[in-house]
Amino acid sequence: MKVSVVIPAYNEEKCIESCLRSILNQSVAADEIIVVDNNSTDNTVSIAQSFPITVIHEKDQGTIPTRNRGFNRAKFDIIARTDADTEVPYTWIAQIKIYMSQNNCDAVLGTLYYKGAPAIINAPLYTGFVEYFNKFFGVYPLFGPNMAISRKIWKKVKSRLCNDAAEVHEDIDLALHIKKIGGTVCFDRKNITRTSTRRLIHNPQSFFLEYPQRLLKMKQTHLS
Repeated sequence: MKVSVVIPAYNEEKCIESCLRSILNQSVAADEIIVVDNNSTDNTVSIAQSFPITVIHEKDQGTIPTRNRGFNRAKFDIIARTDADTEVPYTWIAQIKIYMSQNNCDAVLGTLYYKGAPAIINAPLYTGFVEYFNKFFGVYPLFGPNMAISRKIWKKVKSRLCNDAAEVHEDIDLALHIKKIGGTVCFDRKNITRTSTRRLIHNPQSFFLEYPQRLLKMKQTHLS
């Protein structure tokens, strides 16, 4: 199986170099790496273009159209996704390929390690949320900094996805729609990426208040 890596990016000049270096330094190389620029006004594009990767542009602002543009452009069997403020481990791609093949997954979630965050967030809280979500919704969630999806299931589900970012979490929405069409989402606890805590620090209201509210909305709209 071949792997496309997709990285949505908006004003990521401080982080994208370390992200790309970690993806290019893999035990098993990606077959293509795509950065999807979403109208950045800083040096994101010029930094990305200095690496041997593909840079494309999405003019519609927002994570959903940016993700969709990248996933639609990807041409290989597995579409791995991470965020531009995330660093992936040396065996990230190899582990995705092995895990999805051995467990017959349509998509897989990895573990997130929030750099500089308290230990409780980086172990029991994250894993506990993922397991609770699985019991509550009947499927594991997906999160942008560490996930992969088969191109086959993406082609089946993409027309069904919700496009209102105020109502849904785009990756969780993706997981729920995969479930609706009979697909399988797995959770690989051992494949761990390191991601920024800036969303926690700079916008805690969004993370701790708006995030749970959207989850409740999604329970009503997606499980009915």
